Amino acid sequence: MEKIKSFEDLVCWQKGRAIRMEVSKLIKQFPVEEKFELISQMRRASRSVTHNLAEGYGRFHFKENIQFCRISRGSLYEIKDQLITALDEQYIDEKTFENLKKKVEEGIVILNGYINYLKKAGNSY
Repeated sequence: MEKIKSFEDLVCWQKGRAIRMEVSKLIKQFPVEEKFELISQMRRASRSVTHNLAEGYGRFHFKENIQFCRISRGSLYEIKDQLITALDEQYIDEKTFENLKKKVEEGIVILNGYINYLKKAGNSY
């Protein structure tokens, strides 16, 4: 395994970035009346995932980093709920929903692994 030199090397950040880019592409297809509602919420939540991972990484303290990871994880769950809303409003089809939902759930699993790693690493100091 290569040494982590930046938050950009974190697999959870890379997955979050991929989700953010996919959400950004997706919301461009939503109706204009959602511009300040669902579109804005999904944009902020998807950006929050990577922003909080980067900020937590920069804190250099395990407990602070974990707290930012938890915020990031909450944003992934928020995206999942927003995808359900988009499906219910018929802005996306079932296939699109399932595809992105799967990526979000994978992101949550990877992020949980990183949080567990940080907990163990913090306990060894």
